[in-house]
Amino acid sequence: MEALKITLNDYVLSGGGANGESYDHKTDPSVMLKLYFPGKIQQPLDEMNLARKVYEMGIPTPEPGEYVVTEDGRYGIRFKRILGKKSYARATGDNPENVAQYASEFAKMCLQLHATHVDTTLLQNVKERYYSLLKENPFFTPAEKDKLAKFISDVPDEDTAVHGDLQYGNAIFVGDKRYFIDLGDFCYGNHLFDVSMVYLCCCLSDEAFIKEAFHMPKSVAIKFWENFAPVYFGADIPLKEINAMLDPFAGLKTLIIERDTKRPMLEFREALKPIIE
Repeated sequence: MEALKITLNDYVLSGGGANGESYDHKTDPSVMLKLYFPGKIQQPLDEMNLARKVYEMGIPTPEPGEYVVTEDGRYGIRFKRILGKKSYARATGDNPENVAQYASEFAKMCLQLHATHVDTTLLQNVKERYYSLLKENPFFTPAEKDKLAKFISDVPDEDTAVHGDLQYGNAIFVGDKRYFIDLGDFCYGNHLFDVSMVYLCCCLSDEAFIKEAFHMPKSVAIKFWENFAPVYFGADIPLKEINAMLDPFAGLKTLIIERDTKRPMLEFREALKPIIE
């Protein structure tokens, strides 16, 4: 697909992240731009094509936009902004007294997502993603990798949707409309690989990260999880059992974080001890 040429003179920088920057259109508030850092050409194209597949599956997500390139050779995606939207993380941080409501709404979104059967020929299996991350990781020993690979292999397969980066900053709402966003890791497979990210972001991450990424103190994030889990898993399962079940799945997220940070993340590896020791 040929990229549409645009000029950054029409945009103003609005934010940044690990892979690139976001821009708002100067005169049209409904248009925004996700621009990747220099050298990343295929990634925005892959993300846009994947977002199109997900949208056509009927998953509640904003309609994908256009593959673009700027005059300085940076590639990205231009799409229509959902005006007035708010993420569940931002809403909870701004209105912590409503944490139970927001956690329940988000849990119901996740339940619907994980009940959605998909055409598995169109998406990658979440296990294959973890196998690839495990192979590339330089921080685990070969023996530890073998144990982790066996754990992944033994998880029952499912043919249902997996967001891939399921956290409460990647679901937005406006009025009675709700959408998943940031679909670059969307795939299919067992829901535990997905919902463990919610647990990690609420309970296993440190105070500073939660405040920076999710706009709330860790105490509120833990309350979010305590209200999310009974809705998602059922009120008859003790929270302690749920957390213990999710620990190794949350620990596997260290493969993603270590890929991005290029250093071992010992605080998340703690959850993998039952597997690798």
